[in-house]
Amino acid sequence: MEKFLGPHSPEATAHIHFSENWFSWDSEHPSINETLVAGCASYRAFDRYLGGADLFLYPRSRAELESILKRYSYDVIHNAIARSRSALQPGGYSRVCHLAEKSIRDVLNTADNTSYLLALHDTSSHHDMDRPTTPRPIKTK
Repeated sequence: MEKFLGPHSPEATAHIHFSENWFSWDSEHPSINETLVAGCASYRAFDRYLGGADLFLYPRSRAELESILKRYSYDVIHNAIARSRSALQPGGYSRVCHLAEKSIRDVLNTADNTSYLLALHDTSSHHDMDRPTTPRPIKTK
């Protein structure tokens, strides 16, 4: 994870803040801290992708990868809003989504992060190894 979002990055700091203060993170301000939610959403999106547990369709391009990461971040944003006891300011949802998307784009634009993330779950080089060498016919009556 440090390759993408170091421990002192705003996203990692937001994630740590959420993790350590999950019961009171929303009571510090009269409205939801949009930057905090967006940073945590971006961090958790990359963390979820790196884990790959619920990744069924693997991305083949940067656009597909970015779409998956955005969807993961939206899940975190929705969960944070649902758990919060504070309200969003007008236009807050759009701003939070925009901040999370910008963070994701910034990480993907850095060095070889996109190619690394695409290669992480690339199964195209392993297909021949998984395929049986002698196919067995299916018996039907």
